[in-house]
This record gives sequence, structure tokens and C-alpha cells, in this order.
Amino acid sequence: MEETEFNTLAGATLARIEQALDACAADIDYELQAGGVLELEFGDGSKIIINRHAAAREIWVAARSGGFHFRHEQGRWVGTRDGAELFATLERLASEQAGEHVVFT
Repeated sequence: MEETEFNTLAGATLARIEQALDACAADIDYELQAGGVLELEFGDGSKIIINRHAAAREIWVAARSGGFHFRHEQGRWVGTRDGAELFATLERLASEQAGEHVVFT
């Protein structure tokens, strides 16, 4: 995948995450920083960092429970270690850190 295509896909994915957060009732603040870094902060002060990693053509997620890498395959972002889908993983991680169910799909 070319860098331009990756940046377009990753940017659209980060925008989709922002839209889901806007619709979410959980106590989650977020900020999109320069370079495609989306920082989520929860009521207890914990964070999840989501960023696009252009060199690897992946979206990386850092959460309290660990780090995760996702590669775009067949129209979706798939975990490089476990094959889990990005949005399902974000739901699980954010729900754990928020202490309530969070929906990203």
C-alpha cells in the first residue's frame, strides 16, 4: 500500500473513532494531535493512545493492558498478533478503562 493510500485510510479511521467518541456517554476526553495521534483520557486518568505509523503502514494502539498493531487487510484493520479487528479491540480496551460499555462499531 502506498503512503498516500495509507494516510487516507488511517485518517478516515481516526475520524470514525472520534465520531464514536462524540456519541459515547462514557467519561472519555479525546484530542487529535499533530501527526495522526489520537489520545483518549478516561475519568480515572488512564489513557489510550491511537496513532498511525506510516513506516509500517499500521495503526498502533497503546493501552493500560498493552500495545497492539493493526494492518489494513481486505477492507478492515486486523491485529498483527491475534487477527482481532481494530474496533472490537478498542471497544474492549476502552470498556475496561472506562468501567462501562463503550461502543466503537
